[in-house]
Amino acid sequence: MEKKSNRLSAALGITFVWFTTQFGGGFASGAQLKSYFINYGIWCLITCIIAQAINAFYNGYTVYYCKKHNTYNYRDFCDGIYGKFAPVFSNLYEIIYIVVLLVVPAVAYATGGSTLSTLLGIPYMLCTLIIGVFIFVVSIYGTAIVRKTATALSVMIVVGLLVVFIPNILAQWDSVRSNIGALSAKPAPIGPALFSMFLYATSQSTPSVAILSQHASVLEDKKDSAFTFVIGFLVNSAMIFISVLGLLAIVDLPEYAESSLPVLVLVQNGVGGSILTPIISILIILGSVSTAVNMVSAGTIRVCSALDKDFDPDGKPTKKVVIVTLILCVVGFGVAQFGLLPLINKGYGLLGYMAIPVIIIPFLIHFLLRKRIDP
Repeated sequence: MEKKSNRLSAALGITFVWFTTQFGGGFASGAQLKSYFINYGIWCLITCIIAQAINAFYNGYTVYYCKKHNTYNYRDFCDGIYGKFAPVFSNLYEIIYIVVLLVVPAVAYATGGSTLSTLLGIPYMLCTLIIGVFIFVVSIYGTAIVRKTATALSVMIVVGLLVVFIPNILAQWDSVRSNIGALSAKPAPIGPALFSMFLYATSQSTPSVAILSQHASVLEDKKDSAFTFVIGFLVNSAMIFISVLGLLAIVDLPEYAESSLPVLVLVQNGVGGSILTPIISILIILGSVSTAVNMVSAGTIRVCSALDKDFDPDGKPTKKVVIVTLILCVVGFGVAQFGLLPLINKGYGLLGYMAIPVIIIPFLIHFLLRKRIDP
């Protein structure tokens, strides 16, 4: 019984790390869902779930390989899975991850900072500083703390999403049903919808490889990776489907077409706007912060592992950990001050394209040939 309990606890811990990696400010605000799924018509109800299946496969295989070979930072993992091609592909992944470290934390500062500023009415720079301090403190205390933080944040985020979306879906069900019917009647070529879905999944794979590789050690056996990502697929699919379904209540409104924060449009046109508006604002902040914590922590582990072969990611923070984490946080803070959020958002599309030759194709080949090249 205790073994099953530990297995489930480990699976949930990794699931929530995946969830908080995916659930950033773009997801929380609805902008990402609008751009990658809903803009392509009725297929959004299916493609949002298929994207989770794609990521569950790649995330699951990453964790399986890491547990099998005891490689718990992404450089060791990349060197192993790319084999003789590692001198090229491992370094290509390093380049992509540098871009990720610039993009994701900066998005967290910019999105979370502006939301906090609006919510509290205090200066934007002060808000980004507050968020940066929180990210820094959590990130320096190792992977175990990140998992616990991810679990706590995920519970708050999941509850918050349900509080926001379920009442609005129920109250606006006639609009949801009507808009689903209207979308079904409109021409919606499946090709562009599938490509957008694929690009969303590939853009998510880049940070997931780095982040989840460091958490594979928590599993008792490599075979537990399949169980873990079945759980992860179910949790992430449920939350993204509920979010997409809720946004379908407002796709016919003029405000939706013009808004970069469609979830706020949903709340303002639904029930409990005065209560739910601050709740969704807090969710956007939590989503931004949780993703940045995962990214900065993975970056710190990578650098410190390169500097010290005996580095323990779950040990007490050393001077190196503090310095590296501080540098990563300061860089993200600095980029955010330029107000480059629209440009940064375009970076996710670029990451998606870059991931195809570096992650998606090589990992699939390795999986298909694993019995021959990795018995």
